Amino acid sequence: MADPCFFGYGSLVNRATHDFPDPQPARLKGWRRAWCHTDLRPVAFLTALPDPGAEIDGMIVHVPDNDWAALDRREWAYDRLAVTDRVSHPLERKVEIAVYAVPEDRHGRPTDRHPILLSYIDVVVQGYLREFGAEGAARFFATTTGWEAPVLNDRATPRYPRHQRLAPAETAFVDEQLAALGVRPRALSGAA
Repeated sequence: MADPCFFGYGSLVNRATHDFPDPQPARLKGWRRAWCHTDLRPVAFLTALPDPGAEIDGMIVHVPDNDWAALDRREWAYDRLAVTDRVSHPLERKVEIAVYAVPEDRHGRPTDRHPILLSYIDVVVQGYLREFGAEGAARFFATTTGWEAPVLNDRATPRYPRHQRLAPAETAFVDEQLAALGVRPRALSGAA
C-alpha cells in the first residue's frame, strides 16, 4: 500500500509553519502557482493551476495519521487532486501524492478588498530560501502568476496567522524580487 502524501507549494515549504514530520523537497510538473481569492477568505492566497508547460518546486509531506478526511477539513477551501505521476521526489518508498487547489470556477483575481498579505509572501519566500536557496526562491516568483494584485504591507502588524520573523537579508530579498516585478506594497492604514 502506498503512503499518502500531499504536495505543498506555499507556506508549507516553510518548516517553521507546521510540525509535519520529514517534509521532502519535490517538483510538480504540469502545474503553476497563482494568487487568487474566493468569497471563503478575506485575503488572497496561493492556489495551483494546471499548466502543461509549467513546473513548480515545493515539499511533499506524509498525510498525518493517513487521514485524508482530516486533512481535507483543514484544507476546506481547496479540492484534493491526485498528482502522484507528476511529482519528482527523493523518496524510495511507494507514495500516493495529492495537491490541494481551488477549482477555477470558485476563485477570482485578488482585489483591493482581497489583497495579498506581505506577511504571507514573507513566510513562503523564507521557506523557499531555506529549502531551495536564492535561485529556488527566485523561481518561486517566476513560476507564480497574479503579481499585478494589490499587496498589503502588514509586516509591522502581521495578519497572516503563521507569520515568521525574517532575517534582514531575507526581507531584502523579498523586497528586491517584488520591486523587480513592479509590485509596490501599500500601507496597512489603507486596508479595507
